[in-house]
Amino acid sequence: MRVIHEMKFVARLASGVDEWSCPTCGRRVTLRRLPEPELTVLDPGDDSAVHVGVIEPAAGAGAGVGPDAGTASATAEKYGLGPVQNVPRPPSPPAPNTADRRWLAEIGIDWDGDAAA
Repeated sequence: MRVIHEMKFVARLASGVDEWSCPTCGRRVTLRRLPEPELTVLDPGDDSAVHVGVIEPAAGAGAGVGPDAGTASATAEKYGLGPVQNVPRPPSPPAPNTADRRWLAEIGIDWDGDAAA
């Protein structure tokens, strides 16, 4: 089963690109629309997740952008991606202990710029 996160529209930047952000995993991208489409990943977040974001002209009529509460979920289902799921990010692995740091130093790796041993 694929994990699907809903991207939120953040803003249209002065350069004309749209910035999008995933509140679940922190993924941030900029998207340039046609005629010269371009996607730039600012922060990869969870690369294994499928990210869905929708701007509907009728949605957010006051601002002119932004999806209604269920729009991205409905769009994900329309394209066979299943319901949007918010799955917490796994914890970071622990930092190496003193013995591990000593071994890293022996093979020439200085962990985080600290003296390893």
